[in-house]
Amino acid sequence: MTAAALEGTRLEGLAPVLDANTRLIVLGSFPGVASLLAQQYYGHPRNHFWAILAALWGTNPAATYPQRLAEARRRGLGLWDVYASCQREGSLDSAIEHARPNDLASLRQRAPGLRAIVHNGGESARAMARTRALGVAVLRLPSTSPANASWSFERKLAAWRTAFEEHGMA
Repeated sequence: MTAAALEGTRLEGLAPVLDANTRLIVLGSFPGVASLLAQQYYGHPRNHFWAILAALWGTNPAATYPQRLAEARRRGLGLWDVYASCQREGSLDSAIEHARPNDLASLRQRAPGLRAIVHNGGESARAMARTRALGVAVLRLPSTSPANASWSFERKLAAWRTAFEEHGMA
């Protein structure tokens, strides 16, 4: 599939990465074009998400996607998005239309060890009322997206480090 093929169609998100051992889940809004094409969470090469995790955990920043997912699972980190599907031209959250939400209420059943939810950026944080109802800690962190250029990597890393340390994930 190409980026042009995605334009104007209803886009379907990625499957959740979580299990009974998930203690903290990072919720994005919806995958960008690069992530959808790669079928990988945070698949844009300039997205800081995986580099932040590598810095926090002291792991290889050049790890393959399967290696990254295995490390996240091993550490109790889950990944999912607020929206299951939407229509959108390009990758910006501001262009999301006709979004269908994921079943966030099912998170406690899917991940019984869940202790915290981190919203990656503002669009994801719009679902905070729903995630707070789950009875776990809920935080909003700065988006790791390259579109969030007003935050340097170092500033994003500091914010994410504080949250991850607070929840035993660093």
